[in-house]
Amino acid sequence: MSEQIYTFRDPSFDLNRSFNYKLLIQIDVDSFSYAIIEKELVALGMNCSLNEFSDPQELAGELTANYKEVIIGLAAKGFTLVPAPLFSEDQLINYARLLDVKADEKILAQKLNEQNFIIYKVDEKAISTIQRFGLNKTVYLSKGRITAVAQSNPSNYDLYLHTDNGKAEFLYFKDNNIRFYNSFEFIDENDIAYFSALVVEELDLSTGSVRLKLSGSIASEEKYSILLSKFFKAVSFFDPQLLELPGHIASQQILNLAALTLCGSSEVL
Repeated sequence: MSEQIYTFRDPSFDLNRSFNYKLLIQIDVDSFSYAIIEKELVALGMNCSLNEFSDPQELAGELTANYKEVIIGLAAKGFTLVPAPLFSEDQLINYARLLDVKADEKILAQKLNEQNFIIYKVDEKAISTIQRFGLNKTVYLSKGRITAVAQSNPSNYDLYLHTDNGKAEFLYFKDNNIRFYNSFEFIDENDIAYFSALVVEELDLSTGSVRLKLSGSIASEEKYSILLSKFFKAVSFFDPQLLELPGHIASQQILNLAALTLCGSSEVL
């Protein structure tokens, strides 16, 4: 049986109308989340067991229905960016060496935006989990959120920090191009403050000029924004409102999942 921390069903939800729906799936290391949308969210499941893919029980209907579109975001265990003019599919094996790919991991590559390709590694287990849908339905999990940031016209003083599952992702655009993108594992707000300062120093900026924009799990815990506000010029939340949600569902709770709506079919290499 799958253990779901949170589920939602709109009264209008009807799998007999699945051909009108879009299925979004977020694959994490030990669980997955999904959203089914029409014009708005009609169904949501968080922290579901990956066993549902191989042996559907509670979600047999949701995972086997015929949808208008399916987009699957894969969480990466490591990644690197390669400028588009320098990217070559023939060099994937060399990129894999940069990421220290293990025997039970697989390397994937796809276009992140017009300027960059992203090379990332995932568990083989994740690939086999979504085999029924096909790799052509998959994208790098954070691609949609990165697209949302790009569409928000970030200034040269905006630094984006997203947290999820104990990882902090920092994203910085300069002149509308990605200048910095990296992730760090963290434990508490002190780690976040340390890595934030480290990134700002790497970018040759000052905390007094940077506007820090938070998203993800960090948004629900005030202690993070309180501490960061002591160092940065401004601390606010990045909330692009990508889906029409019921009032009791926080948009930050499903930001990566919702942002998959900004992704189309992938060209995974």
